[in-house]
Amino acid sequence: MPKRPLTILLASPRGFCAGVDRAIQIVQRALERFGAPVYVRHEIVHNRHVVEELERQGAVFVEELDEIPGQYPVVFSAHGVPKSVPADAEARKLLYLDATCPLVSKVHREAEVHYNAGHHLILIGHAGHPEVIGTIGQLPPGAVTLIETINDAEKLSFKDPTRLAYITQTTLSIDDTVGIIEVLRRRFPAIHGPRKEDICYATTNRQSAVKSIAERCELMLVIGAPNSSNSRRLVEVAKSCGCPAAYLVQKAEEIDWDWLEGVETVGITAGASAPELLVQQVIDELKERFDVTIEETSVTVETTHFKLPRALTA
Repeated sequence: MPKRPLTILLASPRGFCAGVDRAIQIVQRALERFGAPVYVRHEIVHNRHVVEELERQGAVFVEELDEIPGQYPVVFSAHGVPKSVPADAEARKLLYLDATCPLVSKVHREAEVHYNAGHHLILIGHAGHPEVIGTIGQLPPGAVTLIETINDAEKLSFKDPTRLAYITQTTLSIDDTVGIIEVLRRRFPAIHGPRKEDICYATTNRQSAVKSIAERCELMLVIGAPNSSNSRRLVEVAKSCGCPAAYLVQKAEEIDWDWLEGVETVGITAGASAPELLVQQVIDELKERFDVTIEETSVTVETTHFKLPRALTA
């Protein structure tokens, strides 16, 4: 039986960003330098394939430092941690390495600058996400108000609306965040914001790449983890930009082949914590079933690179 034709529109950039690549390298270099086990607080990045590969190399993942049964090295995840975590590590005399993405660290510094200037912080982000927990944890309790939606922004009330500033989680939907910021600026004209928007270059680029192909696709497959904020946003962006159906899958085995019934053009992208290996495995599975033509659409070439901590390079 001849295979049915299928066109794959491959979004670029996709997959690993510089912050994710740096975080994974930190764990690997720590294992090389100190030997196994090296502990990691929280998933280093939100991708099970990455976590399981590092576990095979000797990393042990925990949620809190009290799970570490001795004075072993510990790495903090790319999402960032509250200030209480390194303080706890120092009290326990643990050698710790901070793999926080430098773009998340930038938001942390912004928060401190605004707080020191006497501003109350409004954080646009998703409740419970590790990055949000880490950012709120840079400041004393009550110094930050978290909002998630335009409706939340409309309901805000402050004693002194002239002493406000806003920051954002780095992995949000650009379009949704713009709407929330517009409400904040309308309601609180004196509000301070970042000189440059907090949403990271990788999130922006991956969303732009999806937008560039969405209208041409009948189906979009986003490779990424269900707890990956930037991956979930790619699904939303695809649907909002004209793609009739979009699904988040962690790997090829999660594809429901009924999704492709009658589909002639499928888009493929990957969240910033998903390795290219998983993308290629999805493409290989499609090639097994269809006569595939691949068209790669690139909106930019990424050249960003972040240095490793001195403790691993000295």
